[in-house]
Amino acid sequence: MISNGDMVDKNQQLDFLLNYLIDERQENIEIPSDIHEKQNLLRALMNVRPAIPISDEFLEVQDEYLTDEILSKDLVSVTDIADSKGKLMLWKGDIVELKVDAIVNAANSQLLGCFIPLHNCIDNVIHSASGVQLRLECNRIMKTQAKSEDVGKAKITKGYNLASKYVIHTVGPAIPVDSNPTDSDCKKLASCYNSCLEIAGSHNLKSVAFCCISTGVFNFPKKSAAEIAVKTVNEYLNNNETSLEYVIFNVFDDDSYSIYKNLLFGD
Repeated sequence: MISNGDMVDKNQQLDFLLNYLIDERQENIEIPSDIHEKQNLLRALMNVRPAIPISDEFLEVQDEYLTDEILSKDLVSVTDIADSKGKLMLWKGDIVELKVDAIVNAANSQLLGCFIPLHNCIDNVIHSASGVQLRLECNRIMKTQAKSEDVGKAKITKGYNLASKYVIHTVGPAIPVDSNPTDSDCKKLASCYNSCLEIAGSHNLKSVAFCCISTGVFNFPKKSAAEIAVKTVNEYLNNNETSLEYVIFNVFDDDSYSIYKNLLFGD
């Protein structure tokens, strides 16, 4: 439960952050009185904010607010996950609640996060919980790279206000509606997993949590994607020396959970 004092502090934080972002946009946006509506407005404004410089004062207040938000969740460590087999683990829930070394973000080729206000894709969820610094760091990476991120590749950033230390961003293949993945699509999806595992190992990470890459708006069939994910991760762990001790498959719905549980542990 949030105490009255905490509620006042949260309202003050939200008012400051909202006023800053509204002033920055030079728009006449009314700040709602309800705290949950304020939280949604803050997320929406953060979602649409371009990767431009921001004040240290904003970041200080934002970080305090977002850190409190993360700590208010029931965070899950690898020791809390019951479904496991060797280094492989399965967990159903919100990926930002995982207290691991790195979580994997299913990004788009611009690598800047989702700009659709309050969109429920994992890219939006991760950027919203992490804070505006994540888009700024991704932007620095993209400016240095000077081209769109290739499908099947990956980049690593800090986690900022997330429970995880790092975010590994990878771009999966997009499958046209009413189409089946081609052999090339399957190879590119496998490459996403390999690229993320290689980055995790090169940074001496012990735990990484994969989302179901490409199975959302990118339309890759869930069962085929899961088969590729499990096969690729198993082959990597069997054929490479790595610092990784735990690889978590994070799912968000019962259908995906059943698919992965059958693949990992049998009926």
